[in-house]
Amino acid sequence: MSIYFYGCVTMDGYLADKDHGLDWLEQTGMAAETSYPEFYPTMDVTLMGRRTFQELERSGDASSVYPTTENYVFTHTALSQPGFTAVSGDVAGFAASLGPEKQIWVVGGNTLLAPLLDRDMVDHIILQVAPVLLGGGIPLFTQGEALRRFHLEEVRQYGPFAELRYRRAEGPGLP
Repeated sequence: MSIYFYGCVTMDGYLADKDHGLDWLEQTGMAAETSYPEFYPTMDVTLMGRRTFQELERSGDASSVYPTTENYVFTHTALSQPGFTAVSGDVAGFAASLGPEKQIWVVGGNTLLAPLLDRDMVDHIILQVAPVLLGGGIPLFTQGEALRRFHLEEVRQYGPFAELRYRRAEGPGLP
């Protein structure tokens, strides 16, 4: 099992504005301008929270966005969208139960990412940085205080986005 976070933040580290909006991202560029077309086909599973799922629903046909992955939404509400399964409980335990051969993508959401980081389960972080400063909003990183090291593997530029590719460092502070 490999767990990935793949997503975009503002230069000041926010995933969304204070109302969970993504207008800043949609006005900056398109997914096709990033590594997304090469990244998505390598994933088996997506994990997302309710708010991320609601953003997908607003965009139209959510099932067409992630057609080839098993898609799980952490929510206490039943879902009517085909292709998505509602789950609840411990995200780290759920991810571990998916099996060792799965490539798992955490789609947005510090609520899901934080417990995975707390348990040192995130293997890769692919972070695009948009040339935007929000000054406030929903931060990407909210995990507990603990040193976590990642090794920078690559830096790419896609139009206005800088993409930083990290993998979890192995051993005590070593790449």
